[in-house]
Amino acid sequence: MTQIQVKVKPGSKQLSRLEKQADGSYVAFLTARAHDGEANKVLVELVAKTFRIPKTSIVIASGAKSRQKTLEF
Repeated sequence: MTQIQVKVKPGSKQLSRLEKQADGSYVAFLTARAHDGEANKVLVELVAKTFRIPKTSIVIASGAKSRQKTLEF
């Protein structure tokens, strides 16, 4: 099982994208707002598309209500 650390920036004016940082973590710029889990849904879709894996195999292991998240897949 792979784990990645993601810092989420919801409400970005740019298109949703995932950037890898020098320390191996990621920053996710999301157009969706952090309201009713919208940003988490978009984050899972973005990670699935980036890593070419099914959305159902991605789990937010920690930080579901935080901007700093750990995802497992």
